[in-house]
Amino acid sequence: MCRSIKTLREPFTPQVTDDDMEAAALQYVRKISGFRAPAAHNAAAFDAAVAAVTEATRTLLDQLVVRGTGAVAADRPPAAANRA
Repeated sequence: MCRSIKTLREPFTPQVTDDDMEAAALQYVRKISGFRAPAAHNAAAFDAAVAAVTEATRTLLDQLVVRGTGAVAADRPPAAANRA
């Protein structure tokens, strides 16, 4: 779907930053909305969607358990702790 969104889960990306999550969310919202940059009258809805998708991404990554890495969600720092 969005080729520029990279995989953010282990083992592909061991250290995920807020910037990584927000960039992925922005690409997703751009794809879904069809706008690279929204018009002024749509900016609030666009920004709210990016924030919501970023938070959903953080929650997902914090809860995933990836087999074969030896790490479960409880053993890793939460994605929010990996801020750049």
